[in-house]
Amino acid sequence: MFDNLTDRLSNSFKALQGKNKLSEGNIKEAIREVRRSLLEADVALDVIKYFIERVQTKAVGLKVGEGLSPSQAFVKLVESELTDVIGGQTESLNLSTQPPAVVMVAGLQGSGKTTSIAKLARFLKEEQKKKVLVVSADVYRPAAIEQLKVLAEQIDVDFFPSTIDDKPEKIVSDAKKQAQSQFHDVLLVDTAGRLAIDEQMMSEIQLLQKKVNPIETLFVVDSMTGQDAAHTAKAFSDKLPLTGVILTKTDGDARGGAALSVRHITGKPIKFMGVGEKTDALEPFHPDRIVSRILGMGDVLSLVDEISKKVDHKKAQKNVQKMAKGRFDLDDMRDQLMQMQEMGGMGALMDKLPGMGQIPQSVKNQVIGDSESSRMIAIINSMTPKERNHVNLIKGSRKKRIANGSGTDVQHVNKLLKQFEKMQKTMKKMKGGKMKKMMQQMGDMQGQGGMPDMSKMPGFGNKKFPF
Repeated sequence: MFDNLTDRLSNSFKALQGKNKLSEGNIKEAIREVRRSLLEADVALDVIKYFIERVQTKAVGLKVGEGLSPSQAFVKLVESELTDVIGGQTESLNLSTQPPAVVMVAGLQGSGKTTSIAKLARFLKEEQKKKVLVVSADVYRPAAIEQLKVLAEQIDVDFFPSTIDDKPEKIVSDAKKQAQSQFHDVLLVDTAGRLAIDEQMMSEIQLLQKKVNPIETLFVVDSMTGQDAAHTAKAFSDKLPLTGVILTKTDGDARGGAALSVRHITGKPIKFMGVGEKTDALEPFHPDRIVSRILGMGDVLSLVDEISKKVDHKKAQKNVQKMAKGRFDLDDMRDQLMQMQEMGGMGALMDKLPGMGQIPQSVKNQVIGDSESSRMIAIINSMTPKERNHVNLIKGSRKKRIANGSGTDVQHVNKLLKQFEKMQKTMKKMKGGKMKKMMQQMGDMQGQGGMPDMSKMPGFGNKKFPF
């Protein structure tokens, strides 16, 4: 996410490396490079101008705090101002009203609107324990109604049926009545998409708003369109009482122009961002965490949240107990690979770790990728339970059978076995007393329903700037 912007900003700060103090000359050079980085990231010009003026004003005469180098002090200033530009504080969904809370979602065709509704429904159901009803008022695209129905079935939330012959205002009105009678907490309304914002679209949504009086009206924008996303959201916001934005496809956005432009241009907060295609790939938008990730400082808090939600803690604790006895087999390796995939793969995890922005892409590519991870899981699944527990049994003919069963070749099987052997040796070194601390942490996770206090762990007590 935003890899290009991270790389360019990292290069921008190099102008201050090795300097004993901040001077007007070296600050000017650093700011020039930051401006260039933002332009290349397709950030809106108004936003760049506002941001650069604030940084320039505060950088002159900036006092370097104890323990910080001049370059780190400048990065800290950039971090603070960038966080302010993209939203400052996290703004969550407002559902404080007499149920059902109606949330209307609008967006252009192809922005990921209908999928975002399914993601939002799953988020509300699983994270906030809400009873959700979804309805499609997109009568111009029959596939949209069917798509929402299929997605609702997948995530197991209630779906209100509609047809292309119904009037949109009647659909949402009837859906709200059903939500009231069946005690739903939230009603999510999918409105019609268009290729561009037009008067017909605005008039229709205004009519729907009068009918159901939504507490939230969210506009879905594709982050891949850069600053155009912000200007599209602004056009919508000028006509309708927009309460927030959902930024989609951020996992494929290397530039970051939309994320940095939307709040300043529209005055409306980004409330969620889509980080993948699956229905669980929706995250609340935390400005400070996003800026930390952009500046290569990682996003440990989001990583902790993700681990606490997606890791099977009972299985993890069981694995730790096995490793404490020096036992580690291919079933354990497969479990670790599958849990990593649940959290978005190795690439997504690395983006959230501090300092990863400074590692060259060529080095990152040497780490197990998502496709490699899937191949390894397939190879392990092609083994018998006995082979997974007794790896020494896997010889010539067995290797050929495993390769054929997994759609790979013997070379890939050999590579997996070598990697497993290295992991097994590492685990054996950790047996006994060295596992006690990890066991304690696993107990904390289980007892508190989350992760241990990361601030007390080595390396996380203070945020370290990697520049």
